[in-house]
Amino acid sequence: MVLSPSGLMNLCRQARLRAKLPRLELGSLAYQQRGKRDERNGYLRKKKKRMLRNTAARLVAANVRTAPRTFTPAFVRPLSTTAPRLFATPTESSETFKVTLPDTSFEGFKCDPPSLDIEISKGELLNMYTRMVSMRRMEMAADGLYKAKQIRGFCHLCTGQEAVSVGMEFAITPEDHIITAYRCHGFTYMRGGNIKSIVAELLGRKDGISKGKGGSMHMFANNFYGGNGIVGAQVPVGAGIAFAQKYLGNNNITFALYGDGAANQGQVFEAYNMAKLWDLPVAFVCENNRYGMGTSAARSSASTKYFTRGDYIPGIKVNGMDVLAVRQACAFAKEWTSSGKGPLVMEMDTYRYGGHSMSDPGTTYRTREEIQHMRSTSDAITGLKQRLLDLGAATEAEIKTIDKDARQVVDDAVEEAKASPPPDDSTLYTDIYHKGTEPKFLRGREPDEIHYF
Repeated sequence: MVLSPSGLMNLCRQARLRAKLPRLELGSLAYQQRGKRDERNGYLRKKKKRMLRNTAARLVAANVRTAPRTFTPAFVRPLSTTAPRLFATPTESSETFKVTLPDTSFEGFKCDPPSLDIEISKGELLNMYTRMVSMRRMEMAADGLYKAKQIRGFCHLCTGQEAVSVGMEFAITPEDHIITAYRCHGFTYMRGGNIKSIVAELLGRKDGISKGKGGSMHMFANNFYGGNGIVGAQVPVGAGIAFAQKYLGNNNITFALYGDGAANQGQVFEAYNMAKLWDLPVAFVCENNRYGMGTSAARSSASTKYFTRGDYIPGIKVNGMDVLAVRQACAFAKEWTSSGKGPLVMEMDTYRYGGHSMSDPGTTYRTREEIQHMRSTSDAITGLKQRLLDLGAATEAEIKTIDKDARQVVDDAVEEAKASPPPDDSTLYTDIYHKGTEPKFLRGREPDEIHYF
């Protein structure tokens, strides 16, 4: 008797049903309870895993052979979830596809929009899908942990906006720079942060990417300048980073992101002016998710064509719910700004499914029907999945494998993050200055009280 892996799993599922063990999912009511019930759920999870192992052992003892399964790098989950990248990049496939984007993908202002015809490899497509699914699972986990009161303080999720950070990263190099506002989990992940370190940071644990001292709004990675809590304040800093790049004479660029709610800040227009005056290699990217906190763009802005706000700076509007359109637009922006043409203003037309933050239910200023309509007609992950199927880049079974592995990786990372201890009190005043930049004197402090690093 030969069983396929799916057949073996079906037997295990039947055994679980006979034992009447509940299936515990992140975000479910059972997962969100705290105290004794949370401990009980942890016990049930361990019992379920133990039962599945025993079932498999009994099958082997009964001489039941399982059919071999062939894995491709896209679907193999590393043994350690603390690795910088949780999934292998499936770039081994040299198969490429030609894709023509819809006519509505771009709109230009004082410049021709990017080409609608793109070429992309199968490996890139699968990796994009993997990243987006993992990111959404991570944010769903954060949602559950916040509701269980394990995450405290601010928490801004990017559920629905995954295509922006993923598409951008696939268009640039690790040497390019990104700075954004407080909705930064996705960018942190794409810039090299792993899921465990991001979740641990949300929980305020030692293994967090900012050592548990930054929280949701203050995450950083290599050439990623965070997570900034002051609305719009990161935009002139982004222009400053671009100035440094031009001064150093390298060929890298900066993406300075902000939301539609920050688009009316005076410092944004000041940054526009200086960037154009000095032709800095910077792309100003407005993530227009249609609501600044609870205020719609139409109620807060006299003009909602944010890509035209640069006036003397060219701009493009992008379908931010299509990861391939974002990739194409960001590649266009890199070529434009790095070739000496000066800055570019971009508007990513996207949508957040949740509230402004976890303290906002997100339904008092918009209808549930509006949210559901966006989910059913414009979801970035669903759109890419359909494109994979249409192109023949993946089968339904392969996509389900990616989904399943992403879920398991996030579940494991959450458990590892929860096991991490909080930072020691003695580290409270460390990590303030970069080594070598500490001031010699601080008002009210003796020299030996100034902490390094």
